Amino acid sequence: MALTDQKKTAQLDSGILVVNQSKPTKVNCWSCGAMRAAHFCQECGKVQPPTPVDYFTFFGLPFRLNLEPEKLEGEFYALSRHLHPDINAINSDREQQWSLEKSSQLNDAYRTLKDPITRTEYLLRLQGVQLEEQSKAATEEARRTGKLKKQVVPPDLLEQVFELNMQLEEMRMNKKMGEPDRTLERELQDSKKQLQDRYNGLVEELHAAWNEWDALIDRAEQGGSVLEDDRIAVRDKMVDVLNRRSYLRNLLRDIDEVLES
Repeated sequence: MALTDQKKTAQLDSGILVVNQSKPTKVNCWSCGAMRAAHFCQECGKVQPPTPVDYFTFFGLPFRLNLEPEKLEGEFYALSRHLHPDINAINSDREQQWSLEKSSQLNDAYRTLKDPITRTEYLLRLQGVQLEEQSKAATEEARRTGKLKKQVVPPDLLEQVFELNMQLEEMRMNKKMGEPDRTLERELQDSKKQLQDRYNGLVEELHAAWNEWDALIDRAEQGGSVLEDDRIAVRDKMVDVLNRRSYLRNLLRDIDEVLES
C-alpha cells in the first residue's frame, strides 16, 4: 500500500516522537482564579475553555503505544462526569458550549486511543505520516474519479497474490455462468486460511515495534539522547506492518465477497 509523507522531513517536529508532554498545561481558572486542571477547575468545578491539543495530551499521557486500557477507560469516565453537557445544562451558554466541545474532544480521543491499531495510526499522523489507502482524501478521490486506489503488493506476497487474483476472477466467472467449482472453492478457502494466519501474526510484529518505540520514550524521559535514525527506523517498522496488515485485510475481504456471493 502506498504511503505518503504529508510534511517534509525538515518541517517535522522531531521532539513529538519521543517527548513526554505529561499533564496538559495548567493556568488560572477563568471563574475563580485558582490554578486549575486543563479541563475543569479543581477548586470551583467550572468547565474550562477548550484548547487544541493532541489526544495523548488531552488525557495527560506520554506518546507511548503500550497503554493500560483500564486506566484509560477510568480516566475517560472520570472526565465524562465533569464534562458531559447534561452536567453543565444549568450553566451559562458559554460554559455549555465549552462542555459540548470538550465532550466531543474527549469522545474522539478515547475512541482513537483505546484501540491499539487506531492509536498507532494516530501517532503516525502526528509525525506527518499517513497510510494513504486509509485516508479520507484518497477514498474521496477514488470515488470522484472512478479509479481504484493504488496499492503496493508486499514483495513476499507477489506470487501468491497473482495466483489468487486469477482464482478470484475465475470464481466470479463461474458463479456468473452458474457453474460452481468445488475444487476452486476449496483452494480459495485454503488461501484464506494462509492469509488469515499471516494477518494474525502481524500483531506480534507490531507489539515488538511498540516496545521499541516506548523504549525510546523512556530513554528520552531519563535524559538520554535519541538519534533521529533510531526514531525513523521504529516508525518505518510500524508503517510497514500496518501496510501489510491493511493489504491482507483487503485480500481477505475480496475472498469473502467471492465465496459468499
